[in-house]
Amino acid sequence: MTVDVNAARDMARAYTAAWNSGDPENVAGFFAEDGEIIINRGDPWTGRSRIGEMAAGFFADVPDLSLTCDDFRLSGTHAVFVWTFTGHDAGTKNPLNVRGWEEWDLGEDLKVRESRGWFDAEEYARQVEGG
Repeated sequence: MTVDVNAARDMARAYTAAWNSGDPENVAGFFAEDGEIIINRGDPWTGRSRIGEMAAGFFADVPDLSLTCDDFRLSGTHAVFVWTFTGHDAGTKNPLNVRGWEEWDLGEDLKVRESRGWFDAEEYARQVEGG
């Protein structure tokens, strides 16, 4: 199966908008019912409700989160969504500028079946602390 590149790019734009909406359910809606995301080899967040919890955690930590899609690549049903988010840490109020990416396995319906997300957690912690 091959996913249409234009439809996938549209989906990536809509996914970016979902993150910028501040609504965890908007983010979770881009995943299959039994979809999964793993961030930096951590524990998986499986199912839309758990993925919504993951997004809610980011929104709580960075209430003014603003996401941009920096690049998007597609090969068959595998996509790479490269992003930057900016905002301020809820606790320290320090500014954040974090870059990362997600590797997606997409279904025919353009729902994310599996996502492997990556960002530099040490750099994120340094920015939170203001270093």
